[in-house]
Amino acid sequence: MILPKQRTPRSRAPLTPMRKTALAAGILYLITFVSIPTLKLYKPALDHADFVLGAGSTTGIMWGAILEVIVALAGIGTAVVLYPVAKRQSEKAALGFVAARVLEASLIFVGVISLLSLVTLRHDVAGTADANAASLVTTGHTFVAVYNWAFLLGQSLMPVVNALCLGYVMYRSRLVPRIIPTIGLLGAPLLLASDLAVFGGVYDHDSSAAALGALPIAVWEFSLGVWLVAKGFKQPSAITLHDPDATSNGVITAQAQPAVR
Repeated sequence: MILPKQRTPRSRAPLTPMRKTALAAGILYLITFVSIPTLKLYKPALDHADFVLGAGSTTGIMWGAILEVIVALAGIGTAVVLYPVAKRQSEKAALGFVAARVLEASLIFVGVISLLSLVTLRHDVAGTADANAASLVTTGHTFVAVYNWAFLLGQSLMPVVNALCLGYVMYRSRLVPRIIPTIGLLGAPLLLASDLAVFGGVYDHDSSAAALGALPIAVWEFSLGVWLVAKGFKQPSAITLHDPDATSNGVITAQAQPAVR
């Protein structure tokens, strides 16, 4: 009697350090998109002048603040995780990416604090007997204005710098398909032009024109996150080409020569 051959289960190959870096960066990039619902969650505070007087619910503001804090921390995480890899191509661009991410996160926190202060003002002052409605509305407008400007400088202008710094690294190193950073490099001046239009009062930051201007950068960041999670870094690349150990096991060793800047 001939016994059938038993198939031995295939063991998964262990994740290399480079693959772990790509996976962590990709996940963090995708996490930065969790703040999309804030466009709707913040509407009661941003669109209604009498919100501070008690109109509307504050639940959406609180949830939006939590989501934006997560985005700020995830944004810093992308820079920290990618810095050891990016500096092999260009240390200046890598440092610029880290600095831009930290500044972006700081401005996100400024915006969150302004809206949480608005909620506190509504809860603690608006309901008191001697509260002045006109003064409260003026103060509420101030908090909303702070959020709008922090959003423009942080979540709209800083992605331009992010795309230029990291897009340059990814394009030159070929760690991902060049079409991905190309979208970011082309989208950066488009978003910058849109930001200048918002700054000049041509249209508002929440208008359809502003959303269209931000679309290429959103596509660049989302596609980068998806690629890093699904595929990881392409090897060999300009960063790992001169180091046999780096291309064989995914580790960028100290002996690897930096790529030409």
